[in-house]
Amino acid sequence: MAHNLVHQDMTAPLSHYYIYTGHNSYLTGNQLSSDCSDVPIIEALKRGVRVVELDIWPNSEKDNVHVLHGRTLTTPVELIKCLKSIKEHAFSESPYPVIITLEDHLTPDLQAKVAQMLIETFEDMLFYPESEFLKEFPSPEQLKYRIIISTKPPREYLKAQNGNGRGDDLHMSEEEDLWGKEPSELNTDEREEDDDTSDSDSSEDNNGGNIGGLSSPGAREYKHLIAIHAGKPKGGLKEVLKIELNKVRRLSLSEQALEKAAESYGTDIVRFTQKNILRVYPKGTRFNSSNYKPLIGWMHGAQMVAFNMQGYGRSLWLMQGMFRANGGCGYVKKPDFVMKNLDNQVFYPKANLPVKKTLKVKVYMGDGWHLDFKHTHFDLYSPPDFYTRVGIAGVPADEIMKQTKKKEDIWTPSWEEEFTFQLKVPELALLRVEVHEHDLSEKDDFGGQTCFPISELKQGIRAVPLFDRKGNKYNTIRLLMRFHFI
Repeated sequence: MAHNLVHQDMTAPLSHYYIYTGHNSYLTGNQLSSDCSDVPIIEALKRGVRVVELDIWPNSEKDNVHVLHGRTLTTPVELIKCLKSIKEHAFSESPYPVIITLEDHLTPDLQAKVAQMLIETFEDMLFYPESEFLKEFPSPEQLKYRIIISTKPPREYLKAQNGNGRGDDLHMSEEEDLWGKEPSELNTDEREEDDDTSDSDSSEDNNGGNIGGLSSPGAREYKHLIAIHAGKPKGGLKEVLKIELNKVRRLSLSEQALEKAAESYGTDIVRFTQKNILRVYPKGTRFNSSNYKPLIGWMHGAQMVAFNMQGYGRSLWLMQGMFRANGGCGYVKKPDFVMKNLDNQVFYPKANLPVKKTLKVKVYMGDGWHLDFKHTHFDLYSPPDFYTRVGIAGVPADEIMKQTKKKEDIWTPSWEEEFTFQLKVPELALLRVEVHEHDLSEKDDFGGQTCFPISELKQGIRAVPLFDRKGNKYNTIRLLMRFHFI
């Protein structure tokens, strides 16, 4: 059905790839009160996730570092435990680099402690940049079996603390900073925290002046470990997206901020991501660890579309489907047209483009439910009534869902139905497949799903395995399907 081995060019800079990215990777459940643990980090790495996010805070005694979701009721886990688990499992599924994004809420002495932890834990695995600012990111091939640190330089934290005495302002969301405060949907003061919200190009930073405790060896060591600098220049969105000739960086935007930015600055975002890294993260009101549609990020070249991997739902299925590509290594090469300016024109996702490829999908039959489910799971007194939904996720012009007729009272349904999909941007299209069981009295029951990139599709008749809601493959459930490009 799709390639099982890495088959794409892995020698381009990191900015040329979509990267399998987690958000608040340490949470076991919701964003407000679940436990923090290394277990979801391990599970994510075993699925091929390559970017792990850790929010690091002082413990209550201010002498050690905890990982937790700040200003919530989440119970902490020690940073060192998370780091050791990352080391043990980082390359169990993929040899390509693991990036740790740190949302840093630490004082200089604790930053020095983190530097020591990173060096002692990862040893030779830790990637040290050759200079303070990279002019171009290294390639996944160059960074095989390496751990990369991404956060804002510590001077920014100190400047924010010392400059205005209000540390909370540092964690004002990108969205609030760029667009004005979003009207709150709840009565609480919701602030989406992120690690890129302070100004990275301050005059103090460029002059190299020491602020606070940065002159200490430990703080300098911490700064030198940062390979992917997070932060943004001063000014509005146009300035934020400006490309600097002699250095690359990472910018973070919430899903809402990206949607708004894309309305006026869509091509600027695409151009920015040709060289720099853009991380998109879920809005702060997703307390239940749900996710957003990832395509808006991918369409605009965003490499790190950060997801709550402990979440659920169709958006997560799309994310899992996307990264089944390229052997499941966690890095998928961006299409050339997103990276190159053709005739001095940058790719515009909403452009009215011609049909580039036509895909015919035939659904023959399905089998395996009687082995993976109890006989009373769907209906107490009769066999199930299955139907299949087949569709495309991609640029807005390509998105569509179609559906077979339901087959009543049978565990091995035979549909023999064919669907045609005309694709304008097949390079960004994912094939979605879902099976449901029709229920007259209640909501239809879930019977399995899968998703995979059109670009990875092999023509011909295939037995397609289905997955459960969490993305775990069923033991025996398969659909017999045919794929044909015309």
